[in-house]
Amino acid sequence: MSKIKETSLQYNLHPWSVQKKINPMVVTKAEGIYLWDEDGKRYYDMSAQLVNMNLGHGNKAIIQAIKDQADKLPFIAPSYAIDVRSDAAKAIVEAANLGDGSKVFFTNAGAEANENAIKMAKAYTGKWKVFSMYRSYHGSSAGADALTGEPRKFSGEPGLPGFVKFDGPYAYRAPKACTFNSEEDITAFYLELLENQIKYEGVHQIAAIFVETVVGSNGVLIPPKGYLEGIRALCDKYDIVMVCDEVMTGWYRIGTTFGFQKFNVKPDLVTFAKGCTCGYVPIGGVIANKKIAGHFDENKMLMGLTYNAHPLGCAAILATLEEYKRLNIAAHVENMGKILGEILEDLSKKHASVGEVRYIGLFSCLEIVKDDSGTPIVPFAEDPHGIMLNILGMLRTQGFLTYTHENMIMVAPPLTITEEELRAAMALLDKVLDSVDHLNILSQ
Repeated sequence: MSKIKETSLQYNLHPWSVQKKINPMVVTKAEGIYLWDEDGKRYYDMSAQLVNMNLGHGNKAIIQAIKDQADKLPFIAPSYAIDVRSDAAKAIVEAANLGDGSKVFFTNAGAEANENAIKMAKAYTGKWKVFSMYRSYHGSSAGADALTGEPRKFSGEPGLPGFVKFDGPYAYRAPKACTFNSEEDITAFYLELLENQIKYEGVHQIAAIFVETVVGSNGVLIPPKGYLEGIRALCDKYDIVMVCDEVMTGWYRIGTTFGFQKFNVKPDLVTFAKGCTCGYVPIGGVIANKKIAGHFDENKMLMGLTYNAHPLGCAAILATLEEYKRLNIAAHVENMGKILGEILEDLSKKHASVGEVRYIGLFSCLEIVKDDSGTPIVPFAEDPHGIMLNILGMLRTQGFLTYTHENMIMVAPPLTITEEELRAAMALLDKVLDSVDHLNILSQ
């Protein structure tokens, strides 16, 4: 064992892991879409780390902007106005295009963005219940944990009061009695469930409905036609704040600057992080439309952070947004997304272990199943035989790095990936899926 790994295991608590069962890879170099380990082996980073390294590793423009800001003014308290803080806020508000009068409140990450969006919605409405989906992830701090609708929230329970879960669209795993003939049928069914639940919980008590614009790690669940518009209509009908969690889908991951722009809807609050600096500096935020931002013109904003709108983060934001434009990332994602979709459809047809593939832009997953019945390869919230970890290890051996969640394999590479790189990496996934089909993994 290398000294780096030994020290890491001795002193670091690694997230989401049983500490005695982990074997962290020692990374010595990263460039573009690649990582290298201590033995010099090269790997494709096919999840863009945690779906945040949108522009890949080693972008010189972002790095230089951070260096320049560190030389100029590395920190100043949030109460002061400085150039990069003002310019970053203006750029983000303009990118979101929620309308005149919108403003941004900066945080340190996506979980904190969701925490503060909860507080804004409650302050604005004077109501206390907050809706979010099952099979969602919004972060692991107390409020974000309460929003989350999957097993990662369990360690925080019993959590905060007033958080209510609802079933979002997931036609592949819909109740057996359901028959859908169109996307509109799916939308109508799940909107009816949601409106009933709003009534059951008390229409005058619900402050906000949170949605991941496209559900991320829980399966890249793409909203069917009209669904987000339907949520917008319900929020308008019952005076509820609509919040889109864009921590993963923001910043061109699905082709548009923000994911909600793909679905003809304008939320009241938008949370973001990850791709606004591509992980080069931790920062996130909440974009509030005029009616919510305006509430704080006359009412004290009881929220704040020591590192709110950190100068290094703001400088990184400005450089990152310029790089998105310079590299014409929107058009590139559209082109590469079509190729990725074709490859995934071919894999779905070829491999018995692939139950369904879902993709939009460069955001995708494969749902791994036991057989033609569509039974998940591992039970929900369990992997007693380490099957998904086994698959992940096989991918890593081939030089394909990603992560899995439940029975999903994520594929969300840096947005700079070329067609040649994409096809080469996906050929490695194809090879591993051959093994998943044939090496008795499914029968364990």
